Amino acid sequence: MAEGTGGTHAQHDAGYPGDWEADVVLRDGSTTHVRPIRPDDADALQAFHVAQSEASTYLRFFAPLERLPDRDLARFTTVDHRDRVALVAVTGDDAIIGVARYDRVGPEEAEVAFNIADAHHGRGLGSVLLEHLAAAARERGVRRFTAEVLPQNGRMIAVFREAGYSLRQHLDDGVVTVVFDIDPTDRSLAVMMARERSAEARSVQGLLTARSVLVLTSPGVAPGSLDDRRAARVLADLVGLGERGPDPADRTGAVTAAGGAERPVEVQVVGLPSVPGDGADPAASTAEVVARAGDRVRSWASLDDVEGPVDLAVLALPAPEAVAAVRRLGRLGVRGVVVLSGGYAEQGPTGLALQRALLRAAHAAGLRVVGPRSYGLLAHAAGGLLNASLSEDPPPPGRIGLFCQSASTAVSILGSVRRRHLGLAHLVSAGNRADVSGNDLMQFWQDDDSTDVVALYLESIGNPRKFSRVARRLARVKPVVVVTAGRSGHVVPPGHAVRPTQTSRHTLQEVMRRSGVVLVDNTHQMLEAAQLFALQPLPPGRRAAVVASSSAMAALVAEAAGTAGFSVERAPAILHEDADDAKVARTFAEVYADPDVDVVVTVHVPTVGPLDLRVAQALARNAAGSGRTSVACLLGLHGATPELTAPDADGTPRTVPAYTTPEDAVLALGQAARYGAWRAADRGRLVAPEGIHARTARRSIAGWLDEAGTRESLDLGPERTAELLALAGVEVLPSVPVHDADEAVAAAGRLGWPVALKSTAPALRHRSDLGGVRLDVHDEAELRADVAQVLALAAAHPAAPGRAPLEVQAMAPHGVACVIRSSEDPLFGPVLGFGLGGDTTDLLGDVAWAVPPLTDVDVADMVRAPRSAPRLFGYRGVPPLDVEALEDVLARVSVLADQLPELLHLELNPVVVAEHGAYVLGATARVGVAGTRADGPRRALPV
Repeated sequence: MAEGTGGTHAQHDAGYPGDWEADVVLRDGSTTHVRPIRPDDADALQAFHVAQSEASTYLRFFAPLERLPDRDLARFTTVDHRDRVALVAVTGDDAIIGVARYDRVGPEEAEVAFNIADAHHGRGLGSVLLEHLAAAARERGVRRFTAEVLPQNGRMIAVFREAGYSLRQHLDDGVVTVVFDIDPTDRSLAVMMARERSAEARSVQGLLTARSVLVLTSPGVAPGSLDDRRAARVLADLVGLGERGPDPADRTGAVTAAGGAERPVEVQVVGLPSVPGDGADPAASTAEVVARAGDRVRSWASLDDVEGPVDLAVLALPAPEAVAAVRRLGRLGVRGVVVLSGGYAEQGPTGLALQRALLRAAHAAGLRVVGPRSYGLLAHAAGGLLNASLSEDPPPPGRIGLFCQSASTAVSILGSVRRRHLGLAHLVSAGNRADVSGNDLMQFWQDDDSTDVVALYLESIGNPRKFSRVARRLARVKPVVVVTAGRSGHVVPPGHAVRPTQTSRHTLQEVMRRSGVVLVDNTHQMLEAAQLFALQPLPPGRRAAVVASSSAMAALVAEAAGTAGFSVERAPAILHEDADDAKVARTFAEVYADPDVDVVVTVHVPTVGPLDLRVAQALARNAAGSGRTSVACLLGLHGATPELTAPDADGTPRTVPAYTTPEDAVLALGQAARYGAWRAADRGRLVAPEGIHARTARRSIAGWLDEAGTRESLDLGPERTAELLALAGVEVLPSVPVHDADEAVAAAGRLGWPVALKSTAPALRHRSDLGGVRLDVHDEAELRADVAQVLALAAAHPAAPGRAPLEVQAMAPHGVACVIRSSEDPLFGPVLGFGLGGDTTDLLGDVAWAVPPLTDVDVADMVRAPRSAPRLFGYRGVPPLDVEALEDVLARVSVLADQLPELLHLELNPVVVAEHGAYVLGATARVGVAGTRADGPRRALPV
């Protein structure tokens, strides 16, 4: 249960909706805590009211009101959280800065009112409270808000309109009555996501552009201990005492931005341990670093003495001390904290409680948290380098934005970045990823002019639905290269708060692929791909040319290129190691002059002697500005090097990336080609079939659950499942349950001959190969014989509880049987599966997976993804089937599952696709009380 700033759910009444509590990023990048109001908020509410201006009070109450009467105070703070609901936004000391409430005035209608503290106007509190109040109201069955507003209160009317709702207004007796439905619409969701992106990007920007940094350590920490060394390392980097030296190969100038100097940063430190003796390693003690830094660091004995404002705090403190310190940082204007130390969720329940307390304290004080167990962050900008990390030798400035989680992985990745002579725009290490995540960084990088490529090392993904939509939007403009610690998404490292998942191990891969993400196997591949994206244009096509130092090498490279999806139609150019200068120049000139070449792979490995600079220089000159994506494998070169750098026609240096092996080069090239094709393709529009009545379906499910007296789950029978699907515009072919031959004959007479006879025993259902299904039964005699045979067969198999042993169904046209499934997963939300029917499909796992919402292109791709899909498109002379009708059914199921978290499981089996139409012959469904999805229709930070 979420812990609030004023106490835990257990401390409140039993009806207190603790899951409505949330931490939220506001428009200015700061944070606040939103929670239901409580009776003990009376004093805080009175203080909030008294601090308001006379104008604000008049707009809220239509009259001057210096103080709230005790009677009103009690009524405002004592609510039932159902028909009378109030939410408050609070600061770290539980001071109220915004109130939103509704009172139900009809079965599905409630009157709303808002009041935002004068000092906090313009931060987006009104829109945040409206989102959360609307979500709470929908949970309580309210579907429409009304508000009475004075005409001069245009700001409040604007909050409703700018949220994306369609308003109906009328003026009566000097008061404007505003009415609007609160069910999410495409426009309201788009508005929420745009606000979320802007707020989260601004919060990250505040971290990466810090101009004043406060380092906190503890007087009780032993000199030279791990926390002391962490603080010392960060301090040394911030004030320019790091031990970084020049790149021995001096290979960065051609491919990185100018600069690399320290950014002028005001540095302060709190809580020095005692000073060690002379001669100690200056990087091993905070006190020694401070002594060496002189007046470049201001040192304080207590946090209370620190002078603000401070942009960023770096904590190297024991966990309990860190929580106490964060509560006191708000007064300094701190935007965020980087927590280097451990002792949190990775240590078990006690540490998890400390981590949650840290987040609550930080968010209530308006701060974002990087960590705990973070390696820190570094950022290059026009003003120089901000190095608030544990790296004493950070990479030079570049165009790659890098996010990783564990500190040890950051060390490894940074070493690989340096060996490739690459530059970074930013590095953020999230550690336990308690707050700031890869999603936040992607929001920032989308519009960041200093970043061209995004690389993410993810040990876990806490919100795959949000990741999918954020990554898809970012991938439309910048490459996103991702490596995950577990390709399935089922691996959860210690300290990471991730919901459990029961999905297929291929689901995460499909989410990545459909989002345009370049998913790679390891950090080596991540940087190999990132350097290609950073240094070369996207492949304009898949026609490859090969230049090699031998025919044998050329054949191997051509084979690798073909495996990666390239066509090598031009004969490989062979440059033997004894080729003269004219031959080298002519070979590359001819290759790059060929209009039928899109990409060039050069592999030149002399058997005697060092690197042949003539080959490198000729390749670089011809590749620069050619528009052809070029990669190289040359002896002794790796990454971005001056040997493979040359100016284009405008004088801008262009570099061909060097790879250790031809396979690495071609693999990266293939990944770039697939990404380029995805980016160039039409991604379609979100499917929105007509005739889907999600609100009615939600009411029906609630009624069925109440009737069954359960709050867990309920298996719907065939009739209710068909009723539910009908609300999505999907018709299930009618069937009649029967017990014997007489009932079967009567049912066939009503349905019309021919019919199908099916056993309802789970082991025989859909199993025509076992005799459980009899098709094309044309007359009474045949039907009676089939009934006797199927009943005899079913005697050895238990029947489905409460169901007749048989059912009779009208025959559908002949076609191919398919299966459509949807399951509500705690981590991914609704997960959709599609495959062709039959044991072979299930045994081979020939199923396509996707997470709604889907576009029409996604739906079409999903139908075509299974290896057996050619059966739908005229396989071996069979007429093509009505795939468009199948796509319509799949689209409707995807929308229904996306809009109904109550739909725990749905299976349409079989869906027969004929030459004309798609026919649902069987369907099962399980429903239950909806859980809270990780990516719901309200903005909220993880807890």
